[in-house]
Amino acid sequence: MNLCVVGTGYVGLVAGACLADFGMNVTCVDTDAAKIDLLRQGRVPIHEPGLADLVQRNTRLGRLHFTTDLSQAVDRCLVIFLAVGTPEGEGGRPDLSHIEAAAVAIARCMTEYKVIAVKSTVPVGTARRLQQLMKDNLTRDLDFDVVSNPEFLREGAAINDFLRPDRIILGSDSERALAIMRDIYRPLYLLRKPIVSTTSETAELIKYAANTMLALRISFINEIANLCERVGADVYDVAVAIGMDKRIGPKFLHPGPGFGGSCFPKDVKALVNIARDHDYAFQLAEAVVAVNSRQREIAVEKIRRALGGAHGKTVTLLGLSFKPETDDLREAPALYIADALLADGASVHAYDPASMDEARRIIPSLRCFNDPYSACEGSDMVVIVTEWNEFRDLDLARLKGLVRQPILFDTRNVYEPARVVGFGFTYLSTGRVAR
Repeated sequence: MNLCVVGTGYVGLVAGACLADFGMNVTCVDTDAAKIDLLRQGRVPIHEPGLADLVQRNTRLGRLHFTTDLSQAVDRCLVIFLAVGTPEGEGGRPDLSHIEAAAVAIARCMTEYKVIAVKSTVPVGTARRLQQLMKDNLTRDLDFDVVSNPEFLREGAAINDFLRPDRIILGSDSERALAIMRDIYRPLYLLRKPIVSTTSETAELIKYAANTMLALRISFINEIANLCERVGADVYDVAVAIGMDKRIGPKFLHPGPGFGGSCFPKDVKALVNIARDHDYAFQLAEAVVAVNSRQREIAVEKIRRALGGAHGKTVTLLGLSFKPETDDLREAPALYIADALLADGASVHAYDPASMDEARRIIPSLRCFNDPYSACEGSDMVVIVTEWNEFRDLDLARLKGLVRQPILFDTRNVYEPARVVGFGFTYLSTGRVAR
């Protein structure tokens, strides 16, 4: 089957490469000619484990193609996946201008029946609005269908999530379109992955509901962590114990400085606005937004207190991306912490395995280094913000000899407190008593 993916950002590129790995003939389209040239050379502009190999292999096998020519790609394909960005706009509402422009452009070059599969995260009702928008911009009378097909990809594990998903969500009233979409995902049949067929509105809400539930769990354990510090309890033991309850489970119960990335912050705010648009106050979602914002402020305040004020001090941030195995800095807690400390008059050193160039562009006054030890030299405090594997077994004796003050703030609870204290550090963490 010939497929087209419009947009070669994170979702579009992963989807295109994985669909090609299913044996489909996939053409990825983007208006960014420089990015298309890079991809044709097998060079992937985002950090995602396994993605470069997948792109290179399927390009070499002739199953994956890249172009800026939308008309040609649409003409040869039966199904067109929309995977363009829907960034946070004014008041936390998704900006739909890119997806609407793509839909209009597709409509104007269609000459026969097509299925438009919306992978972008969009507010409830968008699929039907896109259907009408495209109908209004057709150059001839023809039939087409719009299907809501949201993605559930975790950055750092996106390839596995696409090839071995928990479920496939398809939202449409058209049995013809649903049959075509089921055929695309037929390679997952042997894995017995369930396909949920529903309305487009339900499919769109499923995406927001899932991400908000996960964000809620993170915010809940962060609230428990803050309480643990006040009552002398250990959040690690609390999280392990409640996670043993089969009704709760252990996932997303890891405290830290707050969640970030391109999905959770944007999607929770979007759900709040969807509810408001329908005269409903979604109080839990609103609380998640507030708790996450406060968690970053709490991290900054811990740093200030430990240093007796940040002015004139040097703080090293280990990890900048919002999570390991990605270079994504969108809504990353580390950037909030860095901005706050710089505003206080501190000098901020930083090291991250994947996102240094983008961090320099966003915060030019950030002093970036090529390894964690160089970054920590002369620091008054070292803060582990992102739990990259290379930070899990630092040479603490070497680190002690490099820093000006031996203070380690482990926001992700990577280390056993007693071990760090044994090397002469003052140890701070999240949800555990300071040592």
